Amino acid sequence: MVILTDGIINDMQQTTDEIVRASGLPISIIIIGVGDADFSAMDVLDGDEEALYSSTYRQYVQADIVQFVPFNDYRNNHHMLAKKVLEEVPGQLLNYFSRNKIVPNQLHEGLK
Repeated sequence: MVILTDGIINDMQQTTDEIVRASGLPISIIIIGVGDADFSAMDVLDGDEEALYSSTYRQYVQADIVQFVPFNDYRNNHHMLAKKVLEEVPGQLLNYFSRNKIVPNQLHEGLK
């Protein structure tokens, strides 16, 4: 899921609750901050510094599923923007597989 935002978040607790609820699912949430607003709330949702906690559900996220990227930091380098936006997705997928004991199928000899 990709979310474009100007940095304003009016329902932080509800957003945190829903991210915590979704954290056990095979989903990646990529938030791209556009403009010069204060993106500190997005950094909190990213959860790189401290795991998100839902006081409503009284639990922490099961996995880091959120990646926040400030567009202005990469506006002149589209290659780096793409890299940063997609950087955590492979690890999030592998983490989901590992947590759920999913082993990818082996390639058949003819498909290698």
